[in-house]
Amino acid sequence: MRSQANKAPGSPRPTPRGVSPRPIFRYSQRAMSSPSSSRKKLPRLTRFSFLVTVLGLLTGAVLWFTAGSRWAEHTWRAVLIVVLLSLAFDILSSLRRGEIGVDVIALLAMAGALALGEVLAGAVVALMLSGGEMLELYAAGRARKELASLVERAPRVVHRYEDGHLTEPAIEEVRPGDRLLVKPGEIVPVDGVVAGLDAVLDESALTGESTPVERRTGDRVPSGGVNAGGPFDLQAVATAEASTYAAIVRLVQEAEASRAPFVRLADRYSWFFLPLTLAVAGLGWLLSGDPVRALAVLVVATPCPLILAAPVAFVAGISRSARRGIIVKGGNAIEALASARTLLLDKTGTLTIGIPTVKRIETFGNLSKDELLHLAASLDQVSPHVLAAAIVRGARERGLALTFPTEVAEKLGTGIEGTVDGRRIALGKIDWIAAGRPLPARALEVRQEVSVQGLSNVFMGVDGEPAGVIVLEDPVREDSAATLTALRRLGIRRIVMVTGDHRSVGERVGHALGADAVLAECTPEDKVRAVHKESETAPTAMVGDGVNDAPALAAAGVGIAMGARGATASSEAADVVLMLDRLDRLVDALSIARRARAIARQSVLAGMGLSFAAMLVAAAGYLPPLAGALFQEAIDVAVILNALRALTGGRGEGEGVRGRVVGGLSRA
Repeated sequence: MRSQANKAPGSPRPTPRGVSPRPIFRYSQRAMSSPSSSRKKLPRLTRFSFLVTVLGLLTGAVLWFTAGSRWAEHTWRAVLIVVLLSLAFDILSSLRRGEIGVDVIALLAMAGALALGEVLAGAVVALMLSGGEMLELYAAGRARKELASLVERAPRVVHRYEDGHLTEPAIEEVRPGDRLLVKPGEIVPVDGVVAGLDAVLDESALTGESTPVERRTGDRVPSGGVNAGGPFDLQAVATAEASTYAAIVRLVQEAEASRAPFVRLADRYSWFFLPLTLAVAGLGWLLSGDPVRALAVLVVATPCPLILAAPVAFVAGISRSARRGIIVKGGNAIEALASARTLLLDKTGTLTIGIPTVKRIETFGNLSKDELLHLAASLDQVSPHVLAAAIVRGARERGLALTFPTEVAEKLGTGIEGTVDGRRIALGKIDWIAAGRPLPARALEVRQEVSVQGLSNVFMGVDGEPAGVIVLEDPVREDSAATLTALRRLGIRRIVMVTGDHRSVGERVGHALGADAVLAECTPEDKVRAVHKESETAPTAMVGDGVNDAPALAAAGVGIAMGARGATASSEAADVVLMLDRLDRLVDALSIARRARAIARQSVLAGMGLSFAAMLVAAAGYLPPLAGALFQEAIDVAVILNALRALTGGRGEGEGVRGRVVGGLSRA
């Protein structure tokens, strides 16, 4: 019939990488509450240690002034022993798993303080350890607020019409075809089609856009938006598990389960910092003969909260992205995106809108353009073809009243025919429409023009005679050229367009947008090979939106899916999902990722540098244990607070890009 786009949104959806199938709306809040630290300590134990330490230090301070130093030291010693035993148990558990961290330095510092009678310094180290973890819990909780809210706001029950009455079954009971009522202020529970009255929806939680959108009768709406108008009926087209909002929750789950490579590097930080600390401490003791100097070095080298600065910065970047309508599946995706230097982009639906529109109408007989479009759209009302929807939409935009067709027969890959207003109408390929009869010269000219320009076309016959042709295009996104320019300014050095379209069409679009290379007529396997080839020379990012893009998205260093189509294979295979169907959100995503990584590195390197400088001062005898403990506490708090800056926007973020590209596109 008409050339089909190579997108397949209706294809079966694979399980996301790293996520096992499970009921989405029974999602556990436990994952949201646990920090992404190197030791995975239970929050309850962390809070208990922190509470004991704070109360013990305060009690000891009171006793110092009221009952004398002896009772105060006993109190601080008790605090030190409690935290020391807890830490020793935790380190033994880590050693059984073959892991070792810089908490060993904290253990040695507290044990040395206990042995040398520097109990107050040891208690401050205990406060540093437990307080740093508490600060990380707070920071991670604050950073995950926007992501957690996606889960918390998920609806649990719906209003369903049954035998003329409204019932309130659990959302898991909804099936395609059910008619639901969405009341004002309620969340759209499942993907569906507006039935009856038009709807006004606030989809900011999905897209990051605050302006309400109007959905008319017959429009498909994703789950997760809020009814910002009056009540409306919704015809369910999917279960809750298969709906957009559930897919978003799956992305959140995967984001919470992931850890960044940079954080894993921080875990291995102990392998060189621990020997370095022991060497400096031993050197200070050897040169002075005073073990207190070694203790002072250990105290200032206790950077347990310091290592938490990296995950805090990455989680903050994830949170910032969520506020901009960008779902990022963890810190590893943040760092991979920040490292990308080569960008591969699909054409249809990524650089183009992905929705065909009527470009022009050519007539070969006595029918006017509006009459021809009226007849074609009336017949196409019953066709599932992607171009049929475009023709119907074009007729409605022109205000044409449509007639329901009769005696309809459709032959896939060839065309459709039926009766409209008493006339026999046929739509499809030119050879099928002609049926061996001579074609008008203009018809042959149009076919040649459309082929060269890479446009789509639907020929039409009326009562057995060729009557005209409808030419359709897939327009380039207005922001495509400006977005690619902005991405180059952010550090993307090479841009490659990969498309399944004809070579002439792909090259015309790619060169117009300034792509460095164009790979046309690509199968999904070709796209994967292109990603592998580009990955040999630089870190890659792949942007796509169709099922055929999913393998390439999974193969790239970071895969980025376009649009709020949470049920498609592309969004499940991708590491980053742009919930708003706008390409300029890619600029925001890259900007946030680069800022989060820069802040993480800055926090870790600055903290390590300050700690090493303090170690040298302590080894020289100018920084006693108590003063060193207070100084290290200040360093740790400073670097974690610095990591929280990733929660705020950088310069230019959110301003979007300006630019307009004019030109037509073909079907992909």
